[in-house]
Amino acid sequence: MSGEQRAERAEPVPAVSGGPLPVHEPLSPTVREQLARAGSSTVANMLLRHGLRNVLMAGVRPLAGGGAPMVGPASTLRFIPAREDLDTLANYASSENLHRRAIEECPPGAVLVIDAFGSRAGASMGDMMAARLRRRGVSGVVTDGGYRDSGAIAGTGLPCFHRGNAPAATPIALHPVALDEPIGCGGVAVHPGDVVLGDDDGVAVIPRHLAAEVAAVAAEAAAYEEFAALEIRRGRSLFGLFPATPESRQEYDTWVASGRPGLE
Repeated sequence: MSGEQRAERAEPVPAVSGGPLPVHEPLSPTVREQLARAGSSTVANMLLRHGLRNVLMAGVRPLAGGGAPMVGPASTLRFIPAREDLDTLANYASSENLHRRAIEECPPGAVLVIDAFGSRAGASMGDMMAARLRRRGVSGVVTDGGYRDSGAIAGTGLPCFHRGNAPAATPIALHPVALDEPIGCGGVAVHPGDVVLGDDDGVAVIPRHLAAEVAAVAAEAAAYEEFAALEIRRGRSLFGLFPATPESRQEYDTWVASGRPGLE
């Protein structure tokens, strides 16, 4: 086959994404509350029932523990390694820089998910960007890289998750190439609009079409665990209690019908 024939048959190379970010359909308050109540580890268990095993980001943890859970549809930014002739401070200051655009265009209520290919050689975000996202109503930020100005970012109150501190300037190591395209973050596939849940246990990614179903089942599982924890504090054995059995489920239903006595 000639070179021309190979060129004709070659798949087109996707253009670098730079168009306006789509407005994601917002999550209902019910789904948000159910996911936040259930937590990332319980949600991961529920996704396993759907055959989804790789849903928890590896090595990604909260910048500041003990905060409220982060829930929202994913809006994505992808970095590749920087190159000195392109990644200058002048180019970084441009209003067309995709990193800066992501901060201004990530929809309110969404979670900005950053594919930094695991690199902490440059910052995925600093405190000024975090403050701007907080002011715009974004639900949080996740990166498999790291942040600079970590103390100041924590002070904004914006839920943020990363692998660890990355004090060097972004253009030293990271070049932004795409907004709102499928990415990998912490070894997990993230498609724009997928639902991201972050808490002290980690960050889980839920396919959007499963979000409402998984949220309802996970919230119910979390409620049963409240009952089980109460029984364990009273001295009951795990056997016949956790995991739930048909008999313990009946006990749980009776407990719920009685107003959940014993919970503070």
